[in-house]
Amino acid sequence: MLDFLRLVSNENMKIYRRARTWIMMGILLLLTVSITGMATFLTADEPPTMWFMMKMETQILLTLATIFAVVISGESVAGEFTAGTIKLLLIRPWTRSKILLSKYISVLLFALFATVLLFAATFAVNLAAFGYDDSTLLGQDGLPPLTYMIRYYVLEFVSLVVVVTLSFMISTVFRSSSLAIGLSMFLLFIGSSVAGLLAMLEYDWADYILFVHLNLTQYLDGGGMIQDMTLGFSLGILAAYYVAFIALSWWIFNRRDVSA
Repeated sequence: MLDFLRLVSNENMKIYRRARTWIMMGILLLLTVSITGMATFLTADEPPTMWFMMKMETQILLTLATIFAVVISGESVAGEFTAGTIKLLLIRPWTRSKILLSKYISVLLFALFATVLLFAATFAVNLAAFGYDDSTLLGQDGLPPLTYMIRYYVLEFVSLVVVVTLSFMISTVFRSSSLAIGLSMFLLFIGSSVAGLLAMLEYDWADYILFVHLNLTQYLDGGGMIQDMTLGFSLGILAAYYVAFIALSWWIFNRRDVSA
């Protein structure tokens, strides 16, 4: 167990020793401050509530955080092939499954770190700018603002995990990090648009498209993209895709001649 934790620690060091990682986090913080600052200046007569600004910034910046996580995930495995360092991992006394699991855990930890950082930043910055006000209930269930935002972030993180796992699978299947990142981005943005169109056309099989279910926060505000779709159903579909992504990643990585 201790050896495996060291392996995970080694993968984390690969992520956080790069200046690019901290530039990504700096961009999230800078944009949070900038958006709040602009809102403070432009709405001086009628300032918005901190919760309105926090939700708006979250909708914008969580998409950016997802892109950053996809970049890290897309390079996790494919980057080892590109740099030729995968051979150095294989000569150590670790199984392929442990190597892949350590990489996957490190990617999830980065996604969690980015999500928690964004929550803390948007909360603190808007609290300082607009003050705390819990008089307004949010969502279709009339939740207290803080409870609503915590649930909002939890649901967004579930979707983020699925997207990161998809990117990780592509990174494992293809040995090119640029292809893994590019394909993941394409599927993320084009897939959601196509899924929305199919949902409008009311095809029965559209209920099972991954991208229809990625926006879990829609259930906080009034229902799913497709009529009569529930949160439980969406979570079940995402779970099925998640298992498929994980199984395919492990199967390919363990069967492939990674030392070639």
